[in-house]
Amino acid sequence: MQLIDTHAHIYDEQFEQDRDAMLDRAEAQQISQIWMPNCARETVPGLMALAEQYPERCLPMMGLHPAYVNDTYEDELAAVEDQLNRNAFMAVGEIGLDFYWDMTFVDQQFRAFETQLRWASEQKLPVSMHTRSGHDRNAFAEAADLIEKLALPDLTGIFHCFVGTLDEARRAIELGFKLGIGGVSTFKNGGLDKVLPHVGLEHLVLETDAPYLAPVPHRGKRNEAAYIRLIAQRVADLKQISIDDVARHTTANAVSLLPALYANLLP
Repeated sequence: MQLIDTHAHIYDEQFEQDRDAMLDRAEAQQISQIWMPNCARETVPGLMALAEQYPERCLPMMGLHPAYVNDTYEDELAAVEDQLNRNAFMAVGEIGLDFYWDMTFVDQQFRAFETQLRWASEQKLPVSMHTRSGHDRNAFAEAADLIEKLALPDLTGIFHCFVGTLDEARRAIELGFKLGIGGVSTFKNGGLDKVLPHVGLEHLVLETDAPYLAPVPHRGKRNEAAYIRLIAQRVADLKQISIDDVARHTTANAVSLLPALYANLLP
């Protein structure tokens, strides 16, 4: 029963002391691939080192995370573009909109988001999208509005850490995106218990967002890729199907997003 973690920051310093052991635990749980989103220039070295060390297991993305957008965002985007032109990546990410922490650079976030969506479309790469709401603004809705407005060809990917309503789930699917289901699905008041039973498995992929958002019973502790099995079991319970069915479908869904360069990496 192979599983894919479609979003994990395993290059993070929280794994510095036991990264190899963490990867061994993931392998023991049959996690065949871990997809790694980039955040900013400062995270590129760790990301690329892991991708080089484990080219068939740790697949790199390249992008500028919205929480890292500030008055130097143009320099950051130039660095992202340089990486995309020089190296192979399986997706453009992590990109999107974040209204939770700070609204100072929202205009710049939109410009960075649009630029990276265009790069993804041009290079026929999927995107991994971060949409965190706050300050009475719905980041999912505003991201979806922009995607509809741009109507870029060949644009697909994942709404990472999806925690929206059923209507939002349907809108994401209509736009051609998968829903990234993570540890929030296991939270008592996470809300996905009202959504996932009504969404077809063909629209779901699994993720941990490690080291963040650990699923129950590890909530509040460091998350890691091996815990993807707990998320798979939660989806299975909510949909009243077997975990094997969840693993088979979500893994196939993830593989379907891989660009041609990675298509040979079947789990």
